[in-house]
Amino acid sequence: MSEEDRGAAEGRVPLTHRVPDLGALELLLAVARLGSLGRAAREMGITQPAASGRVRSMERQLGLALVERSPRGSRLTDAGVLVTDWARRIVEAAEAFDAGAQALRGRRDSRLRVAASMTIAEYLLPGWLIALRAERPGTAVSLFAGNSAAVAARLLAGEADLGFVEGLQVPPGLDGTVIGHDRLVVVTAPGHPWARRRAPLDPAELAATPLILRERGSGTRQVLDAALTERGGPAAPLLELASTTAAKAAVVSGAGPSVLSELAIGEELAARRLVEIPVAGLPLRRALRAVWPAGHRPTGPARELLGLTAG
Repeated sequence: MSEEDRGAAEGRVPLTHRVPDLGALELLLAVARLGSLGRAAREMGITQPAASGRVRSMERQLGLALVERSPRGSRLTDAGVLVTDWARRIVEAAEAFDAGAQALRGRRDSRLRVAASMTIAEYLLPGWLIALRAERPGTAVSLFAGNSAAVAARLLAGEADLGFVEGLQVPPGLDGTVIGHDRLVVVTAPGHPWARRRAPLDPAELAATPLILRERGSGTRQVLDAALTERGGPAAPLLELASTTAAKAAVVSGAGPSVLSELAIGEELAARRLVEIPVAGLPLRRALRAVWPAGHRPTGPARELLGLTAG
């Protein structure tokens, strides 16, 4: 049984049924101040018939006559004077409530906590944050960069307002939207034997080769593991590193091959510090997503940043 049903069963009528709404109380105050129902209606932005109906409804609700109407105008009854005095205090309290809520919104809108997976944090987010700063110069932004699992944990703990992840699906407990796509690329240093191949690499050979990999929980690792499931998954890593930058540096140094985001290696491919190795029939495309706690669509600066990702 709801609180309202329980109250009715106990003989208590909810306050909302016994007290006029704020609009009616504001109208009564306007009538008292202006001495005319018509002028009060114009100030409130409603028609005079609507204002008359609202006053009659309020009188029925209270069981009191509040306003006397005549060709010379409208005046309050004795009961109306008392009710107006009480109404003024209620409206002042509502104004204080509204001012407090605005202050809270202002404090919320003055900061933005973002959590992003490493690739998005390094290669996409800086441009979005520059654009956000142009629109909201007073918003202080804090950024946490980690793998997709860590981003989800931050959002679920209430430690971030908006997150960005890479991977196969929206993490449990979150809602999200796809903001783009990315392709994973097998790369080696120019001196690696794979760099001299003429035919695409077979997925089974990729799965059997120890690679320089991102850590478990990263979007890159999730996609690679899923793509190689039918081949038993990737071999034990040659190295397991916690950032794309570190993995890329290890490959450039000649430590071994890796699978990295196309977003992260454009400069190295152009300069021939890395070589892309084609793989036959292996889907390595992934979605990039903005995510937030389920049922809590982003508001304020988080919503504005989300809008900028579609530009």
